[in-house]
Amino acid sequence: MNKPIYMDNNATTKLDSRVFEEMKPYFTEIYGNASSKFYETGRKAEAAVADFRERVAKQLGAKTNEIYFTASGCEADNWAIKGIANAYKEKGNHIITSSIEHHAILSSCEFLEKNGFEVTYLPVDSEGRVNPKDVEDAITDKTILISIMTANNEIGTIEPIAEIARIAKEHKVLMHTDAVQAIGHMKINVAELGVDLLSISAHKFHGPKGVGALYIRNGVKISNLIHGGGQERGKRAATENVAGMAGLCKALELTNAEIDKNIEKMTALRDRLIKGIRDNIPECRLNGPENEDRLCNNVNFSFKYIEGESILMMLDMYGICASSGSACASGSLDPSHVLLAIGLPHEIAHGSLRLSVSGETTEEEVDYVIKTLPPIVERLRHMSPLYEG
Repeated sequence: MNKPIYMDNNATTKLDSRVFEEMKPYFTEIYGNASSKFYETGRKAEAAVADFRERVAKQLGAKTNEIYFTASGCEADNWAIKGIANAYKEKGNHIITSSIEHHAILSSCEFLEKNGFEVTYLPVDSEGRVNPKDVEDAITDKTILISIMTANNEIGTIEPIAEIARIAKEHKVLMHTDAVQAIGHMKINVAELGVDLLSISAHKFHGPKGVGALYIRNGVKISNLIHGGGQERGKRAATENVAGMAGLCKALELTNAEIDKNIEKMTALRDRLIKGIRDNIPECRLNGPENEDRLCNNVNFSFKYIEGESILMMLDMYGICASSGSACASGSLDPSHVLLAIGLPHEIAHGSLRLSVSGETTEEEVDYVIKTLPPIVERLRHMSPLYEG
């Protein structure tokens, strides 16, 4: 192959050229500060932000005033967890989440634990599913928030969010979901899910980096995470990233318009990749579900006797971009907390590889990976003291 084979779309995606065109005017023409309302350039930027907010709300099935722009999915997650905890601390100090959440959720919960809050980290089954009954059993009279991700970023497991949200509502507990990995790979509508808060990030669905959003249902109290000016209706201080908002809005519209076609294509590529790896590499394990409970673009395997980092370095020599788990934890030498949570021993969890396709991925690229990966695994195994042939 003459070009790099990009198989790490769960880490980030390529910016869609149509999104780039949508963003351009807000760098060079309508470049005013959206909070500067005494001259036309500022008012045009302000009007654009209002338009983007309305369009994003429409795409998510929300009301316009329920959408708040952020600088990332991580910020949206932090705001949801810490903002709700602070706003409802007089009611209770208990939060429920899962053991496989993104570090933005887990680290926020750990921070709150150091400040007097109690957190229940629910276990998952061998395919990464949260049991709704476990959620209900964990609720106490001090529970103020449940946060379960819509789909896992490492092993692709889609969680029963609507059912968990129904349980939360019955017990008068707020429900947040991190949908960062879900957008672009499944249909998302906040009304159908029944959640109170939902986080997204543009760069996961062919939008720009540095912009996300948090859906906050009307009537939900939330404390500010960032203080300063009066932007985002007094809820989030920072000069509006108008170009980024334009990119998120356009990317979300394109994603939803093309979702059925892309899901069909990515599912076929995913299944082709899974079969090709299984047929050609012995002693490998698919991590996550095999059915419709798996994201359409996600493939995660563990290979016995070798380490994922070694696989990645050798794949890179052949022009293949992949990962061993969450990009946010790529600097850690520890095995994936997600793989440990589904019951894998350390030595097998260390040998994991995540491949994630996009709507732009081709069959030729998938077949190149299927051809290239087996000899790499075989070579590394022969170098491993754990392997006996």
